[in-house]
Amino acid sequence: MNILITGCNGQLGNEMQLLEREYPQHQWFNTDVQELDITSQLHVEQFVAQHQIDGIVNCAAYTAVDKAEENKELCTTLNTVAPSYLASAVEKRGGWLVQISTDYVFNGKSFKPYVETDTPCPDSVYGSTKLAGELGVSKFCKRSMIIRTAWLYSTFGNNFVKTMIRLGKEKSELGVIFDQIGTPTYARDLARVIMTAIEKGIQPGVFHFSNEGVISWYDFTKAIHRLAGITTCHVRPLHTSEYPTPAHRPHYSVLDKTKLKTAYGIEVPYWEDSLAECIAKL
Repeated sequence: MNILITGCNGQLGNEMQLLEREYPQHQWFNTDVQELDITSQLHVEQFVAQHQIDGIVNCAAYTAVDKAEENKELCTTLNTVAPSYLASAVEKRGGWLVQISTDYVFNGKSFKPYVETDTPCPDSVYGSTKLAGELGVSKFCKRSMIIRTAWLYSTFGNNFVKTMIRLGKEKSELGVIFDQIGTPTYARDLARVIMTAIEKGIQPGVFHFSNEGVISWYDFTKAIHRLAGITTCHVRPLHTSEYPTPAHRPHYSVLDKTKLKTAYGIEVPYWEDSLAECIAKL
């Protein structure tokens, strides 16, 4: 197949590129904004037609959650409009699309892991635009697979893990939120799942994926420091109210992964095992 990867310079896009060498039977087209402007419907349609694209993995997104509150137009363009262009273009070729979405489509007021049939209720501009993106790709591409994920980190780009390691080395004390609960996701594990879906066949619909287990940001930070060998920084727990942000964060965003595990027969790694793997690479 001829497969287009958008947002190839991001965390997930970089992880996808590392795995591509294991699948030489496909022709991979790795693009970021320099190679393909996904906000231009004309550019998207021309690229997909010219390269006879059979499938798209859309790793591109506006992910600055707080900045999104004041940059709604740009956030909407990247998270809602652009995915629809991709979906429409690949549909014309009878192809498929994998759209990456987020736990932020829920407001986090639940008390049990979210399943795919739970009614979305975003409470931020970022979450609202990502939900609209889900609806758009489902409308314009019959073979669209939406994967919601959470707390993404990697050896690439800026993310929570790398920030906590840096701050742990710079500061003697650090305050981290303890009353927001979720599950970290190693971007390489997500990339492996996407590759499995491509090889076994894209199944349309919404799926959830994160690593296994449940923790708070505070617990996550303690584990990061322990695995990174940082012993000189005292980490103290903070209430969300002590660290106000422009965008509302879900207090509970655990995703139930049963549907994905059943559909593709995969075993999901435990969050701390994947964290250890990532930190070892760092």
